[in-house]
Amino acid sequence: MTASGGDTQHGIRRRNLARVLQAVAAEGPLSRAGAAARIGVTRAGVAPLVDELLRAGLLVETGRAAPSGRGRPGSELAVSDRGPAGIGAEIGVDHLAVCAVDLRGRVRARAATDAANRHSAPGPVLQELSALLAGVAARIAAEGLYPAGLTVAVPGLVARGTATVVHAPNLGWREVDLAPALATALTPPPVPAPADSPGAPGGSGASIPLGVENEANLGALAELRLGGGPDGLAPPPDFVHVSAEIGIGAAVVVDGQLLRGARGFAGELGHVPVYPDGLPCDCGGRGCLEQYAGEEAVLRAGGLTSARAAAEHPGPGARGALLARRAAAGDSATVNALADAGTALGIALAGTVNLLDPRAVVLGGALTRLAPWVLPSLERELTLRTTVATTPDRPGRPAVEVSRLGADGPLLGAAHTALRAVLDDPIDACAPPHSPHVRFR
Repeated sequence: MTASGGDTQHGIRRRNLARVLQAVAAEGPLSRAGAAARIGVTRAGVAPLVDELLRAGLLVETGRAAPSGRGRPGSELAVSDRGPAGIGAEIGVDHLAVCAVDLRGRVRARAATDAANRHSAPGPVLQELSALLAGVAARIAAEGLYPAGLTVAVPGLVARGTATVVHAPNLGWREVDLAPALATALTPPPVPAPADSPGAPGGSGASIPLGVENEANLGALAELRLGGGPDGLAPPPDFVHVSAEIGIGAAVVVDGQLLRGARGFAGELGHVPVYPDGLPCDCGGRGCLEQYAGEEAVLRAGGLTSARAAAEHPGPGARGALLARRAAAGDSATVNALADAGTALGIALAGTVNLLDPRAVVLGGALTRLAPWVLPSLERELTLRTTVATTPDRPGRPAVEVSRLGADGPLLGAAHTALRAVLDDPIDACAPPHSPHVRFR
């Protein structure tokens, strides 16, 4: 939780406001008594908190609640479908995407476009992204929503505590600060505040927090928050999330928190050497995992090309779509290439598993589509190379799961991360922006 204020009365109130809002968002609709029980205070203690959240337009009353003992039944509380929205954006190698989610976690607007971003100058890419952001902001404004935060997913290293992409090799970017280019991207037209909705845009002096994050990290956060597993449940609190397109990224989650590393660069699985004397890599090393399990590497091993993938499957995900289609048709070269990719991925992950002992490995991104042909060899390598002894209640290697979020994980993770700032500290959301500018979170 990011709410500040220490143990002062003001700080305690901020934390309790966040706890009420989070409880209703996660479990609502709730009565006042139910909200009080969830956060461990009396009904009298929760009443002023609920009233403040109602005045801010973050909660609404939906109708009569069922009686819960003595006294008259109250009204049920739910989070509003108006007010603040989290904005997520994704810069991919072959696409740009933006989405907005409301306090109920629903996607309220989305826009995407094909974009040949590989080795493109940052300026035109960010200009196109700004246009998508402005369009989404205009659409949600018409529904009484306003941007409360923006998080951008990028396929590269992001300096911890900054908006600077230090190195995104598959984009060809180095030391690119995204904040100046996105400073005016989210300035929606003014929306008059309805008399019965104090939380609608109409305030002043606020600004929109900006976050920039590695796409694999945001994919992992989406797994945590949205229950990305095949059973609809969130993964255990200790897992490794792996996503692959042209590059391969990973995120390590320990006790429900991202393991970022000293500089914020943890998770560069794609540049772990699996064959030390192998193929040269753009990073300057040799035998990196990306050269054997990245989509272009698998296309090459299967006798295919990115150009053919784009011709047969226009739009984002063309390489994965071509590989999946050919593998499903039984093309032996493609099936063998995917099996070899799984072997390389298993070798790389074995070191991670032995070092960190996660409970699960979650495959996301393009790997979800290719999992039927990648998993057998990947799991075989993990079984052979992990050192933890097998016991009746725990196998020798972690479970390998396939995310149900697929390629949407990073974008959804970005939007929900932006929204999280409101859930963690609703006071800042009580004065929504009229003409916001972007500030770095």
